Amino acid sequence: MSQVKKYDVVIIGGGPVGMGLAIELGQRGIKTAVVERYDTIPPIPKGQNLTQRTTEHFHFWGVGEEISKARTVPRETDRGGMTCYGTLLTDYHHDWLMREAVRPYYFTDNERLPQYATEEVLRRRVAELDCVDVMLGWTAKSVAGKGSEVSAEIHNRATGETRELAGKYLVGSDGSNSVVRDQSGIAQSRSHHDKLMVLLVFKSKELHELLKRYPGKSFYNVLNPELEGYWLFFGRVDQNSTWFFHAPVPRGTTKDNFDFPAYLHKAVGAEFDLEIERVGFWDLRVSIAQDYRKGNIFLAGDAAHSHPPYGGFGINTGFEDARNLGWKLAAHLKGWGGAALLDSYDMERRPVFESTARDFIENYIETDKAFLNDFNPDKNLEAFEEAWSGRSSGPAKDVANFEPNYEGSDVVFAPQGGKSSAVGQHVFSARAGHHLAPQILSNGRNVYEELGDGFTLIALDADSEDISALKKTADSLGIPFKIIKDTFEGGREKYERRMILVRPDQFVTWTGDQLEQDAATILRKACGF
Repeated sequence: MSQVKKYDVVIIGGGPVGMGLAIELGQRGIKTAVVERYDTIPPIPKGQNLTQRTTEHFHFWGVGEEISKARTVPRETDRGGMTCYGTLLTDYHHDWLMREAVRPYYFTDNERLPQYATEEVLRRRVAELDCVDVMLGWTAKSVAGKGSEVSAEIHNRATGETRELAGKYLVGSDGSNSVVRDQSGIAQSRSHHDKLMVLLVFKSKELHELLKRYPGKSFYNVLNPELEGYWLFFGRVDQNSTWFFHAPVPRGTTKDNFDFPAYLHKAVGAEFDLEIERVGFWDLRVSIAQDYRKGNIFLAGDAAHSHPPYGGFGINTGFEDARNLGWKLAAHLKGWGGAALLDSYDMERRPVFESTARDFIENYIETDKAFLNDFNPDKNLEAFEEAWSGRSSGPAKDVANFEPNYEGSDVVFAPQGGKSSAVGQHVFSARAGHHLAPQILSNGRNVYEELGDGFTLIALDADSEDISALKKTADSLGIPFKIIKDTFEGGREKYERRMILVRPDQFVTWTGDQLEQDAATILRKACGF
């Protein structure tokens, strides 16, 4: 084994979350290693439904334009999803997951492209960062704490070579079967649904022609009474011929003992030509680590939480993990983030996923199951049609109500008794613990184009002495601090506060019209001291 190579942060798992974290750290000058098992990115079209919040991350990581160029479905033909009853070609269908409903509250548009295309862009960006070393084709054999460091023994899958890496911190973003999580002794809570699921990737130009009846749609879920609320899910991979499909199958199903074309024909409601390219299986369950941190080891992405691909939450949640953890690790390593700032990663991100699983993913399944049990067009057509019509408002509400927030965090000045959750409201007012909505400044630029890499104070006709007190205190504590001065008008009055302190991840940590607390009290809490 060669000499131990030392880093500030070692990331085990260089999928989209690991690479996103590496960019966040690398752009902040943190010496980082990324260990990734695959030399070549697996061409599996998952993780396609990227939210506006995720594309804000891409903007700050410097890859927004490249991600847009990598789209495989043209924007003008991708206006959300659709839910169908019985089969894909049914007369009963309604819009679903219409993300444009919350577009005004974010700086960027949502995107749709397969995860492998996203990963290619992120890998190219990481390669531009001199302080990040990427080791492709390597896996972690063991992880152990050694005093103030964490070591990882890694293994080259092709040559058998082993190396030892050491980091002040180590992050496991190595998937749902995480070696880092298991070897760190972090337990999981699991919700089993006792369902074996199949993932098919197939080509069919004929299906593209059949679905021209639904212009602008790129993903579809079919509710079949036989499946008790679990979906038959179709998604476009490109504009005209490549698709993916996931659905429950009987236990014991293999790629050789099941008629997948017939299953697809039944789900669509018509026979069509197709060519299956890939067959995979997974168990439908929701899992969450009981802690996202143990000492100097952190978990992110599927290593911390995993769930069925219902609603496009998985990859987006993982990217938010990376953004949240990255700036906090950098702040601590550079001396302007305290111990409580690192603790806040678990305090903020774990409750948000628990809420995502409970209030959205599990709720989708239970709500659809109840609908299918209560309404059947063959038994009572009038009651079914009335209930189906009532479902049409649900998709907009689902998107509007998904507003992750950190009202239970110790490093924000949120309402007393607040709890971190995925459920909230999209509004323009600036609220501690919530995402900052965009606004146009007097200079014509969006506030998102002016935010700094550290903390930013948005001062709208605010008292100059208050602004000066916060700036002097930030400088004395070594906190990177930018001030955006503007007027309390022109739409900016919608923030409802004259001073807004924004974190490096665009979440608001404190608001006020004047300093009613000592500036040091505000900034020390925001930085975890």
